[in-house]
Amino acid sequence: MAESVLLHICCGPCSLYCIDDLKRNFDYEITGYYANPNIHPYEEFMRRRGSTIKACNAKEIPLIIEESYNIQKWKKWEGSNADRCKMCYTVRADMTAKKASELGFEYYTSTLFVSPYQNHELMVEICEETGNKYGVKFLYRDFREGFRQGQQQARELGLYRQKYCGCIKSLQGE
Repeated sequence: MAESVLLHICCGPCSLYCIDDLKRNFDYEITGYYANPNIHPYEEFMRRRGSTIKACNAKEIPLIIEESYNIQKWKKWEGSNADRCKMCYTVRADMTAKKASELGFEYYTSTLFVSPYQNHELMVEICEETGNKYGVKFLYRDFREGFRQGQQQARELGLYRQKYCGCIKSLQGE
């Protein structure tokens, strides 16, 4: 029986190359997990949710959708951009590792690792700590080499492609 990985998905376009890479390099049963309570406004959350559903259907993997949406934490944020990103990474890693543990997945990872715009070293540190907290192995994959390929696939599939990371502060240009 194949091992299993819960793949945190930030949006459909970012998931495409990651799913291909995992299928190509591992014999894992892959399940997507859309968990992004930081996305603002709510309409954007729903657009990214929709693109994730389409991407997972196209790649033929199951998807779990976390409907929680809590913009209040981000509206009140007064810290630096770096600290805000750390909080965002931590919230989503915690949600994913906890869900992976609850559902019996051996591994978890995130499509955030496809982005050349994210702080990979910080995300790895947070994901390793969070995996240890919940007893789930964190699978690090540097998916960045496939960023452009995933974006091209998204265009071909007609997926919505956003223009900012998702939080209210990035929408406001902060």
